[in-house]
Amino acid sequence: MNKFNQYELSADIKRALSDLHFHTPTEVQQKVIPKALQKQDLVVKSQTGSGKTASFGIPICELIDWEENKPQALILTPTRELATQVKEDISNIGRYKRIKAAAIYGKHPFNKQRLELKQKTHVVVGTPGRVFDHIEKGTLATEKIKYLIIDEADEMFNMGFIDQVEAIIKKLPKSRVTSIFSATIPDDVDNLRQKYMQSPVEIEITKSSLATEKIEHTLIKVDEHDKLSLLKHVTIAENPDSCIIFCSTQEKVDNLFRQLKQANYPCEKIHGGLYQKDRFNVMNRFKRGQFRYLIATDVAARGIDIDNISLVINYDLPTEKESYVHRTGRTGRAGKTGKAISFVTRYDSRHLQDIERYIGFSIPNKQAPTRKVVQNLKADFEKKMKTIPVEKKDKSTELNKNIMKLYFNGGKKKKLRPIDFVGTLTNIPDITAEDIGIITIQDHCTYVDILNGKGPHVLKEMKTKTIKGKQLKVHKAKT
Repeated sequence: MNKFNQYELSADIKRALSDLHFHTPTEVQQKVIPKALQKQDLVVKSQTGSGKTASFGIPICELIDWEENKPQALILTPTRELATQVKEDISNIGRYKRIKAAAIYGKHPFNKQRLELKQKTHVVVGTPGRVFDHIEKGTLATEKIKYLIIDEADEMFNMGFIDQVEAIIKKLPKSRVTSIFSATIPDDVDNLRQKYMQSPVEIEITKSSLATEKIEHTLIKVDEHDKLSLLKHVTIAENPDSCIIFCSTQEKVDNLFRQLKQANYPCEKIHGGLYQKDRFNVMNRFKRGQFRYLIATDVAARGIDIDNISLVINYDLPTEKESYVHRTGRTGRAGKTGKAISFVTRYDSRHLQDIERYIGFSIPNKQAPTRKVVQNLKADFEKKMKTIPVEKKDKSTELNKNIMKLYFNGGKKKKLRPIDFVGTLTNIPDITAEDIGIITIQDHCTYVDILNGKGPHVLKEMKTKTIKGKQLKVHKAKT
């Protein structure tokens, strides 16, 4: 059996992978990790849900020099949600090596990001516009960047980011490793490879897995005005534990959300018109399983990494063939099976042909559930609707259970440095540098991760100790 132990990884990285329950590498991980560890430029054609974030995240965390304070890796993503997701994944994989990752994106206070980037930061993940802003203003140091990852490149260029991506590349050191990850390789990606990469290794995850075999794809033909009725019948018949319903516009999402709320569905909505904090809040609640139905535009097709979404419904068939793969790739993840049901009107025939040509097979027709089937299954559906879902554990739960984040009410304004905290903490009996995780010093406070289950011991001892002669208040951090 193929295991992560076969790769030349440090004990800290292997320990984190074990705690994250990463045991057997996926196909893309098997092909990418050895090449990435050898610092080769890569062009990887791989669909969403294939495990590609770990395929570049593991080598980056392994290759990072912890001692270096300035960023060594830059990861570009098309959306804020994906930037946040990738940052979390990097932080989890690099937890015991104390890798510090920062996510920077628009619609979030620039000044807060500037302060975070002034801290020791190993990996920066961000959207092209905001990353370029920070580089231009001198708040993101680029001289030590050795690794550039362009994630979801086809979507990035589809959204018009090509000029910004090129402008960023021109600001980076030429002696770097560059990797591109993309579901397709359009001309823009090909041009980038030729202009800015050094003899890249090309890796392709076979077309047959583009629309993964673990997903049952079907379509139901319907008139536009009958879609809501069909949706209710399909959800009763399928009775999913967790479901995403995709619409083509923000307005359609808003309307469908209102109609399903009136029908007492446990649902929420997400689209680009919501405030960023609301988008993150909805996503976090959906990940934890606090409601069953998420109504979304394509913005939600990026950056959702949830293992057990059992059903995806294309309420509106996407007009972009790539979007079909990204939407349906929300289900059938992490070895589980899933279903993707598309509602197709007579106006969708051309888009359907494009999608089927792209994924390499015809999507089977499915009959709408009969009135009798709906009646027979309605009681089970209503029972589940009234049942409070069991909250899902985050995949980092195991990783974080032995880590306590401590808050100290002193920071830069009191001229405190990481070395001051390390010096004091390692003087506590039974505490070594191996027990101290990421230290984040802000102007007026400091956060310190205490590893290996030793948080309560450190918290108790620090009630009576000083740091650099200063008595600081200390308690378990709220976040």
